[in-house]
Amino acid sequence: MATRVALDTPEDLAEHYTPGVADQAKRVADDPSVLARETVKANSVAIVSDGSALLGLGDRGPAAALPVMEGKAALLKRFADVDAWPICPVSREPDDLVRTVKDLATSFGAINLEDIAAPRCFTVERRLHDELDIPSSTTTSTAPRSSCSARCTTR
Repeated sequence: MATRVALDTPEDLAEHYTPGVADQAKRVADDPSVLARETVKANSVAIVSDGSALLGLGDRGPAAALPVMEGKAALLKRFADVDAWPICPVSREPDDLVRTVKDLATSFGAINLEDIAAPRCFTVERRLHDELDIPSSTTTSTAPRSSCSARCTTR
């Protein structure tokens, strides 16, 4: 993540950290619609994977998914200047995956579901689409029938 504001002087720090950031927090609390405009949210994507349909490797788990998701995050930064963060929850339960993403959603402008095996990926994507007011996407691994079909939705 790169800062969007100058932090070169004590005055810069006072404006963008403490005490100045309190004004921004108050504006967001009073009008949540300014959140994406005044924070990193609009340019941040969560890349979520449980590693259950990892590339052509199959089910390798969340730890093995982390370097793959880091690579995807690097590509998004390099080619789209988007800050993406790998999120690799341990649980495979759709309820847990949905809850994890919903708990983190305030921080992200989009959610990218990656390499989650079918049929869980469809359940998770559908619920997030219905329950969140941010774009979500479900993408495929190379393993046919073991993963989601490529599909993007926006809200």
